[in-house]
Amino acid sequence: MDESKETLRIRLNAETARLAWPELERHFARGVVIKVATNLDLIEAATQIIQDDKPAVATWMEAGQIGHPTLDDARDWVERQPDFWTVVVAPWVLIQEVVTTAE
Repeated sequence: MDESKETLRIRLNAETARLAWPELERHFARGVVIKVATNLDLIEAATQIIQDDKPAVATWMEAGQIGHPTLDDARDWVERQPDFWTVVVAPWVLIQEVVTTAE
């Protein structure tokens, strides 16, 4: 029986982790990292990928909100060392840079 969307979202949320770039570099090198824009809900993106919602994923890809990071992205992350929210949607590792706000 398929997992309901809400149950899936709860499970994925529980499976997120906050990781630093050095912990993700090997996954980037393997080509399995998917960058999710900060204006897109990471859990929603993961849910739609698992549920194979091709129209939603295609729309996000066309808008540049989801896709493989570039070498320039990786160089930037090496320099800045940001943290990321991550969730595994095998075989992919979805990452979203943690946005910090000034206090």
